Amino acid sequence: MKQVVVAGATGYLGQHLIRTLQAQNIPFKAIARNPKKLSALGLKPDQIIEAEVTKPETLKGIFKSSDHVISTVGITRQKDGLTYKDVDYQANKNLLDEAKSANVAQFVYVSVINGNSMRQLKIMEAKEQFVDELATSNLNYTIVRPNGFFSDLSDFLEMAKKGKVYLFGNGEFKLNPIDGSDLAQAIIDNLEANPTELIIGGPDILTQNEIAELALKALHKPVNIVHIPDWIRKLIISLLRIVTSSTFYGPYEFFLTMMAQDNIAPRYGINRVETHFNRIADDIQL
Repeated sequence: MKQVVVAGATGYLGQHLIRTLQAQNIPFKAIARNPKKLSALGLKPDQIIEAEVTKPETLKGIFKSSDHVISTVGITRQKDGLTYKDVDYQANKNLLDEAKSANVAQFVYVSVINGNSMRQLKIMEAKEQFVDELATSNLNYTIVRPNGFFSDLSDFLEMAKKGKVYLFGNGEFKLNPIDGSDLAQAIIDNLEANPTELIIGGPDILTQNEIAELALKALHKPVNIVHIPDWIRKLIISLLRIVTSSTFYGPYEFFLTMMAQDNIAPRYGINRVETHFNRIADDIQL
């Protein structure tokens, strides 16, 4: 395998990709606005590309001698005035345009499970617009569609610390989120296979009630789950759309929508939700 370039390298999944590439001695470079963050991950100066993906002029020539580009670029809770269109679509398109100029062998983009059916959500509108762009790029590509990350479960533990976990509806919708290290390994393992789409989740298929129970037990709390009528979830989404900007309400709109449906993907990996919760709970209680 020749050189891999990771965009979004300082984010949750990006850091796991870096660790996996380092562990397997795969040649790689990483893009970041702030090179100090990559240096802290143990990258050498010649592995760091200092660039801003929203500014295409900073990307010229960065994919020279590279075969694979992996982009995890997307807005989470940024506060620099950029929109989903600016980042999730346009910044990735900037990367794609440069990758096309360099004739890279493969472009890997990390989106979301069931993304194509949720285009009405602001965050997914931009992501799936880029998916459309990538699909017509004439490059080999892989769309990775993970079923949520373990890091997305932090709200369960935050609620559990206070002794109650609140869920909308009856809590019986199922999901199988995946640990970042398992997802990173799957992405690297599939670079040569080059599937057009990689839909993937973790090994545990759990209901929201079961996840809530695991969080409470990890913190040695009684099982106390409060079920909120689903109409309140819908009302919250509507109000957020009215009184806040799309960049603010986007993550909440997405999270609340995902919590109102089953999200089950093919199972992969070795890391379990219960072990993850117990490890974090041990750190909290130290």
